[in-house]
Amino acid sequence: MSKTWNPERLEELRAQFGESHGGELHDPEFQKVANQIFSGEGTRLAPYSGVPTFLDAPYRHVTDLATQISDLQVALIGIPMDLGVTNRPGARFGPRALRAIERIGPYNHVLKTAPVQELAVEDIGDVAFDSRYRLEKSLDNIEAYINKVVDAGVVPLSVGGDHSITHPILKVVGREAPVGLIHIDAHCDTGGSFDETKFHHGGPFRNAVLDGVLDPTRTVQIGIRGSAEYLWEFSEKSGMTVIHAEDVPHMGIAAVIEKAREVVGDGPVYVTFDIDGIDPSFAPGTGTPEVGGLTTREVLEFLRGLKGLNICGGDVVEVAPQYDPTTNSAHVGAQVLFEILSLMAFSPFLKDKQ
Repeated sequence: MSKTWNPERLEELRAQFGESHGGELHDPEFQKVANQIFSGEGTRLAPYSGVPTFLDAPYRHVTDLATQISDLQVALIGIPMDLGVTNRPGARFGPRALRAIERIGPYNHVLKTAPVQELAVEDIGDVAFDSRYRLEKSLDNIEAYINKVVDAGVVPLSVGGDHSITHPILKVVGREAPVGLIHIDAHCDTGGSFDETKFHHGGPFRNAVLDGVLDPTRTVQIGIRGSAEYLWEFSEKSGMTVIHAEDVPHMGIAAVIEKAREVVGDGPVYVTFDIDGIDPSFAPGTGTPEVGGLTTREVLEFLRGLKGLNICGGDVVEVAPQYDPTTNSAHVGAQVLFEILSLMAFSPFLKDKQ
């Protein structure tokens, strides 16, 4: 087709597009996505209609994890528990807030995948808790639930909840051998016991290392900043790689990607994203906001640079929607959830499950 605008080119465009609807495309890659979204008559489901689920994935009501999810590759799981917070509560409402976000996906234009359509993935609801008051019991409930998911051969992708939920998940995905970790956060979360418990959102990764399920030498923590720095010496002593938020502009995202890939290598790696890793000007809806954080564009560019890593699970945590009437924080969380799922479409860990 000519690049010069003239009547002949107009007629060519009219012939190709004049009577077609939005789901009739000529690029095979785009048409593959459209075929799963549009009806033959050119209609598609309105983003604000229907029962909300994570990323508009199909919902599955599950009563027996052992037998009813074995056909899935990835399970989207809500974990509405925030008994481990040290400041403002509210992340228990994170899963509901992320489910309510519309217009995420279906197509990832950078990674060139439509993960909800290309993977066997469904929203299987929330972890059920025996008590809304007992933190340690809730962590046991999470571990038991994720054990059943992993035993069924399914990769967990979870939405919290506060960051204490990641410790019991790591106890499952790292039970055979310690896994690596890519951790975006304002805080290292490698603190010790205080207020009579070591189970809080400031210590899950110390706990995981000491439990033998997380390899600190294959752990990279990105976006770290704030006045709690003195609490995180375990990260350095154990061999974790810490990239502070103020280091990122000087290094550049390409160098951060390169460093992260070097640290985690080819082995199984878990991806965890705390919304407070993002600067509160973009995402104020969290319990422990820290100024000077990463931008949304930096986080998306970084995550997309992880394509091909051996991702064995992931989570998005600490979205407390009541502190953000704009819903931006939940929108950021849902977009990051989509990016992690998009990465799973290229993960060698899932290749055997396709």
